[in-house]
Amino acid sequence: MTCEHFALGESILHSADPRVKLLLAAGYAVVTVGLESLEGQILALLGGLLLVIGAHLSLKEILRRLFVVNLFVLMLWLILPWTTTGSGVVHWGPVVITSEGLNLALSITLKCNTIILANLALLSTSTIFSLTHALAHLRVPSKIVQLIFFSWRYFHVIDSEFHRMNHAIKVRGFKPGSNLHTYRTYAHLIGTLFVKSLERGESVHKAMLCRGFDGTFWLLSHFYLRPSDICLGCLTATYLLLVIGIEWSSPWH
Repeated sequence: MTCEHFALGESILHSADPRVKLLLAAGYAVVTVGLESLEGQILALLGGLLLVIGAHLSLKEILRRLFVVNLFVLMLWLILPWTTTGSGVVHWGPVVITSEGLNLALSITLKCNTIILANLALLSTSTIFSLTHALAHLRVPSKIVQLIFFSWRYFHVIDSEFHRMNHAIKVRGFKPGSNLHTYRTYAHLIGTLFVKSLERGESVHKAMLCRGFDGTFWLLSHFYLRPSDICLGCLTATYLLLVIGIEWSSPWH
């Protein structure tokens, strides 16, 4: 989600305090997962859409990301309706489509898309460094913060190394196919990539130790709450309380 493609912008969400956005994203996800009524889930989804609109994100990029996510959700629609026990609504020979299965698939779809939209608006509008910095300010254990930061930092290094090695074997005439030679080649490629990743990690660790690294994530700058951050937090929290109120007043609860 935080690929930093949306990190540059001038909306209120781009300039908001990352600590506030992290707390709001976590709260939005927790509330959304706990929803049971269709009204509450639809209202939460509308809230996610409002956040995306407020962040001024590209509709094309949003749809592209939702398309990838919903490819996995589609698998649930192909499985849950006829594997979930309940009252049947459609009978195709031995296959029975239940209303409980359809409702469960719909609920997962709404919740999944809601959380994705909220995270795109709240988290993807910040850089990974500012998010890890905010996690440190929120007293998240230092090792977890470092793990997130270094994983993100060196994922791209490992990815570029994989493409370089893949290009090298293709230059040497390798053509992939469904045969033992292809499987063996890719096994060697992945094994070599793991070895190179280990060597890179060891060299980086030694370089950091030489520069005095002792496992502490030092914070050289600090965030400051502004009236706009408080306003954003209050509005989003109020909306979540509204969703919870609709949830508890719904006859489906």
